[in-house]
Amino acid sequence: MSRIGRMPIAVPAGVTVDIAENNKVTVKGPKGTLERVLPSEMSIDKDGDTITVSRPNDLKKMKSLHGLTRTLINNMVIGVTDGYQKVLEINGVGYRAVKQGNKLVLSLGYSHPVEMTDPEGLEVVVEDQNKIIVKGIDKEKVGQYAAEIREKRAPEPYKGKGIKYADEVIRRKVGKTGKK
Repeated sequence: MSRIGRMPIAVPAGVTVDIAENNKVTVKGPKGTLERVLPSEMSIDKDGDTITVSRPNDLKKMKSLHGLTRTLINNMVIGVTDGYQKVLEINGVGYRAVKQGNKLVLSLGYSHPVEMTDPEGLEVVVEDQNKIIVKGIDKEKVGQYAAEIREKRAPEPYKGKGIKYADEVIRRKVGKTGKK
């Protein structure tokens, strides 16, 4: 059995989970509502304040969908209760970020400022020009937008300049040495 797939999901107070036909799961909580259509082969059962996911057989595809389905539901429940956030840091001389309405303007050493419009349902906060916090209830959207911001100037290994995640460690390289 899938260790993750067979773990029950505890639904906290104030969160409602509705399972419609074709495994369309709707999770409502204090922070908002999330909807997702999950693989129809999996059977999702709700009894009281726990949700269990079970698979029909032990084919390789079913085994892989089992853990995935359970994790997606769990991420939705966590999202509507606590929410998700990714913290990015900007390193480099003259590199900075500014928030203008719903636009994030990045100065990253290019000849022009890079403008990014916030996706719907996400909140982007800029702290002291070199720290960007992406917040939201959908883990996938938060991670995707944070990755798109980082992609605008990924950190380089020599000086460590660029946009990196706060918990990311950049493997540094030694630069070239002069002639003797």
